Amino acid sequence: MSRFALGIAAAGLLAAPALAAESDLTLYADAIVIDGTGAPAHPHQDILVRGERIVSIAPHGTIAEGATARQVDLAGRYVIPGLIDSHVHLATPPNNVRAKALLRRNLFGGVTAVRDMADDLRPVGELSREALTGEIPAPDIYYAALMAGPPFFQDKRVLAVSVGARPGTAPWMQSIDDATDLPAAVTLARGTSATAIKIYADLPPRLVKAITAEAHRQNIRVWAHSAVFPTRPADVIAAGPDSVSHVCYLAYQAAPVMLAAYEDHTPVNEALLAKKGDDPVIAGLYREMLRRGTILDATGSLFVRPGKGHRCTGPATIRLTQQAWRAGVPISTGTDFSLGADQQWPEVHEELLFLARDVGMPALQVIRSATLIGAEAAGQARDMGSIEPGKLANFVVLTRDPLADIANIRAIEMTVKRGRAYPRADYRPITKTELGDEDGD
Repeated sequence: MSRFALGIAAAGLLAAPALAAESDLTLYADAIVIDGTGAPAHPHQDILVRGERIVSIAPHGTIAEGATARQVDLAGRYVIPGLIDSHVHLATPPNNVRAKALLRRNLFGGVTAVRDMADDLRPVGELSREALTGEIPAPDIYYAALMAGPPFFQDKRVLAVSVGARPGTAPWMQSIDDATDLPAAVTLARGTSATAIKIYADLPPRLVKAITAEAHRQNIRVWAHSAVFPTRPADVIAAGPDSVSHVCYLAYQAAPVMLAAYEDHTPVNEALLAKKGDDPVIAGLYREMLRRGTILDATGSLFVRPGKGHRCTGPATIRLTQQAWRAGVPISTGTDFSLGADQQWPEVHEELLFLARDVGMPALQVIRSATLIGAEAAGQARDMGSIEPGKLANFVVLTRDPLADIANIRAIEMTVKRGRAYPRADYRPITKTELGDEDGD
């Protein structure tokens, strides 16, 4: 070995990442598979995994190559795809100890991917790398670079996530106005390795449309608030983002005068919505979302939780989400809040419970929202979101049937991410010390 290679080895840089080796072959045998596509459960299935990926799925005992594989008996167990939380914040403000604790709880709680919806992308990028290589127990992280109008950059959160840069000039958090060179701005955002641009606040319709068009021209996704203020929900949807966040904000479409700025937190006037049944104004939004394939990151469990400053009540949020589901709008499972150290399960479980118990979605559809729709929202459906040959081996082994009761999502025996097993018995609960001053909400 050369002196250069010896030096690298001494620094630990030649150490193999903690990923499943490509030559590893494991047969997860005789499981009841709920594949995430919305199809009924398939009993007595074998799942053959090589390295990070699923090689084949077939009735128990019929995969010839499985005879030479390491065997994991899953008789009587239920296997679902890894869950995806489509709305998290890991670094506002940056705190790696806290972020790693939350990510650990997510992974051992069955979450194999998250969408980070704008933060300080310097630490988030490193967390993403560590998660990808298996250096830390964490879901894979797909993240957004934020764009907003100049008024937003007075927000104290901006200062916390752009230390070292003048507010509005960091590549991951840019102030946009009519003088902005949008091709350059989008290129800067892409340079952060972001999966998407998040359109956040204080932008008129023409700029929401222009940002979206330029981002798509440069092959980067767009995730937007469903109302950008002063841009109405209809104009946000018409601009063509890939997903919109917060079902509550859609109700601003019914107002005769739109709020002029995001910083005005006047709640939705729920008296303007239909008293019973589907609201016709909201129905128009959902028709357009369905036509365009726009995903709704509802974050409903956020608005039904006790708390101050919500723009909608819990009952209104439930009605809006029910209408979206009945209309056929694809709904992902985002959260946008964090639980305290006293909670052993990740936040996304609350969103699954919200969709099943409050909204009334069948468990099979809730699981699809939390898996395949989440993967589509993150732009990763080619590799994850369902249990299929060729996709990443991201799945959760349950000891009880989640179709009988969605709460059985918590009967976790193990999480498998990129072919590596994380037994629930190995979970180390997060602590108040790890969460620091922000111990949940």
